[in-house]
Amino acid sequence: MFETLKNYLVEELRVNASEITMDSKLVDDLGINSLEQADLALLCEEKFNVTIPDEDLHLFITLGDIVRYLEAAQN
Repeated sequence: MFETLKNYLVEELRVNASEITMDSKLVDDLGINSLEQADLALLCEEKFNVTIPDEDLHLFITLGDIVRYLEAAQN
């Protein structure tokens, strides 16, 4: 999951790959805005076959938060 998200961030949002870790903060470290965060959530829904309610988006502070959310949603 991490690699899929990292590839998306690098290819689509032009984030420097060396800056992306599980602890990277989406807004503060990677510069992702709210529209890009919504697009990332849609990608997660499509790639990992999960549903992410809008009210859960505030839980995604770091990339690790997204990975852990997806892992829990698939179990």
